[in-house]
Amino acid sequence: MTTIKPFRIEIPQSALDDLAAKLAATRLPTPLPGDDWDTGVPVGYLSSLIEYWRTEYDWRAAEAELNAFPQYTTEIEGQQIHFLHVTSAEPGALPLLLTHGWPGSIVEFLDLIGPLTDPVAHGGDAADAFHVVIPSLPGFGFSGPVSEGGWTADRIGRVWAELMRRLGYTRYGVQGGDIGGAVSPEVARADREHVVGVHTNGGPGPMPTLPLPPGELETMTPLEQDRIARIQTFLQTEFGYISIQSTRPQTIGYALVDSPAGQLAWIMDKFHAWTHPARTLPDQLIPKDRLLTNVMLYWLTGTANSAAYVGYAQAQAWGAGKQNSGIPTAVLAFAHDVPIRSYTERENTITRWTDIPQGGHFAALETPTLLLTDLRTFFRDLR
Repeated sequence: MTTIKPFRIEIPQSALDDLAAKLAATRLPTPLPGDDWDTGVPVGYLSSLIEYWRTEYDWRAAEAELNAFPQYTTEIEGQQIHFLHVTSAEPGALPLLLTHGWPGSIVEFLDLIGPLTDPVAHGGDAADAFHVVIPSLPGFGFSGPVSEGGWTADRIGRVWAELMRRLGYTRYGVQGGDIGGAVSPEVARADREHVVGVHTNGGPGPMPTLPLPPGELETMTPLEQDRIARIQTFLQTEFGYISIQSTRPQTIGYALVDSPAGQLAWIMDKFHAWTHPARTLPDQLIPKDRLLTNVMLYWLTGTANSAAYVGYAQAQAWGAGKQNSGIPTAVLAFAHDVPIRSYTERENTITRWTDIPQGGHFAALETPTLLLTDLRTFFRDLR
C-alpha cells in the first residue's frame, strides 16, 4: 500500500461531449433586479463565461499542460492521494510541499513550478531552488472522492508528512493558503523533526471569536481593526456557503455534480468575492483558461460534494487550541487577508510577518511574483 504509481490525466472524449451537451442545454435563471454581484453571480456575466467555456476553452490543451509535469498517486490511510512531484536539477534544492485550498486545486500552483524548480531560467538565483510536491487534498480532484470521514486539517497534516517520508525527504518546507494555510502548520506539528519552515499566505490561524472581549479592539492597530470589521461583514453577508457545505454537502453536491453551470457559478462567486480589488471581475485578474481549468478538475472528477465535505464538514470547532510546533513560520498577508498577529502567535512561532496592501486570497494565481519573492526570502535562512 506504500507504492507510488505514475499517473496521467486521460479524460475520455465521451466526458467532454457530455459536458458540451450540458453547456449547450443550460437553463439560466431569470436575472434578479439589478443583476449584480450583491445577489450572487450575475446572469449576464455567467452566460458569457459559459459561452466561452463551450466554444473557446480547450481542455485538451490544459490536460497536456498538466501532464507535462510528473504526476503520481499513492494510498495513505485508505485514501488515494494524487500529487505533482517536480524535482530541480540544482543540487542544493530544498523540498517544498504546497497545499491548495477551496475552491482551488493544484492548478493554483502551475505558474510557480518553473520559477521554484529552475530559478536561474526565470531570472533568479540557483541557491533558491526547490523540489516541489503539490498534492490534491483528499476528496478534491484526483484525490477524490473520500470513502470515510474524519479528514480534519491535522489528519491531512499527518498524511502529508507520510507522503514526504515516502518520497525520501528528511528536510522540507511547507506552504499553503486557505485550507492549505490550516494544513501546513499541522504538517509541522506532525513532523517537527523534518519540517524546517512553514509559509502561509493569509495566515495559519487561529481566527478571533467575535464579539471580542471588551477593550480588546482598542489595543489593535488600525489595520487589524479594519480586518476585524471585515471578518464581521463576512460572517453577516458571506457565511452562507459555509453553512451549506458544512451541514448539507451531499445536498448541494447534486446540483454541482450534475450542472456545469451550477458548478461554475458556485466557484466563480468566491473568485469574485476573494480576489482583489473586490469589484474587479475575476477573469480580469486571472486568465479565463486558468479559472476554467480549476473548475474542470471539480467537474470532471465529480468531487464537489466530497471537497465540500472535507473542506468544511470535518472542520474542528473554532477556538480549539493547537500546540505550537516551534517551527519558524511566515505570514504573507495580502489586502484581502484578515489575520490578526496576536492571535496567530498563540499557536505559531512567527519569525516573519509581511502585510501587503494589494493582492487577494488566491495568491499563487493573482500575485505569483510577490508570493515567490517572499517564499525565497523566508527559506534562505532555513536551508
